[in-house]
Amino acid sequence: MTQQKQFVATDEAKGQAKQLRLFAALLWIGAIVAQIFAIRFILKAVSAEESILNVWTIGLVVLDLILVFIGSMLWKKAGRLDPPSEKNKFLFVLQSQLGVVAAIVAFLPLIIFVLTNKKIDGKQKAIFGSIAGVALLIAGIGSYDFNPPSIEKYTEQINAQTDVIKNLNNGVDLVYWTNQGNKYHINEDCQHIRNREKHSGTVEQAWNERKIGDSELCLTCRKNAEKKQESTLDQTIQEAVEVVN
Repeated sequence: MTQQKQFVATDEAKGQAKQLRLFAALLWIGAIVAQIFAIRFILKAVSAEESILNVWTIGLVVLDLILVFIGSMLWKKAGRLDPPSEKNKFLFVLQSQLGVVAAIVAFLPLIIFVLTNKKIDGKQKAIFGSIAGVALLIAGIGSYDFNPPSIEKYTEQINAQTDVIKNLNNGVDLVYWTNQGNKYHINEDCQHIRNREKHSGTVEQAWNERKIGDSELCLTCRKNAEKKQESTLDQTIQEAVEVVN
């Protein structure tokens, strides 16, 4: 077994993750601002005894949804570059699912405001509440990370894959990958990366280079390595039999 080594994101990955999280936070703030403007337009419509179902209010709900959704995608991408630890379960869940929290904050106050406003008639409440509710549902589901990454998960996966590589590669943790592919290879001359610019390093380096979690062993390389092992084993057995005879 490979000596267990805890995963640590590279400085480059941490820098990219920090930038993505900043952009996500700015987009979420923009979504909250859109919600505030929607409430203001609703108040203006109520004061003028006009319908709250207009281009501005519906458009701001749609804008709110877009900003929350894009922000959550960036947040989840940042988590794959620089994942949190599971040691503190509450903080891990909070950081992993912060997009869902942002979705709730960006929509729920607006929905509550409309549904509890006595000056808005029931039909408009039902229609607008349904539109905002569906938007909240879409934003929440889109923001939820169904398989959140963590330092512990990456550590386990990298060590397990390193064991596989060493077992297939005579105990050597050495793989090859390209700038475009999402597989790493044992054989430098594998048909899938032949005549292409290649990089080499450990499994962990391949993960970091390919943005973590997207890399896995080339099936062709695996099959060829397994065949080579079987051939070597058969040859060893044959030589042993010849010695005994």
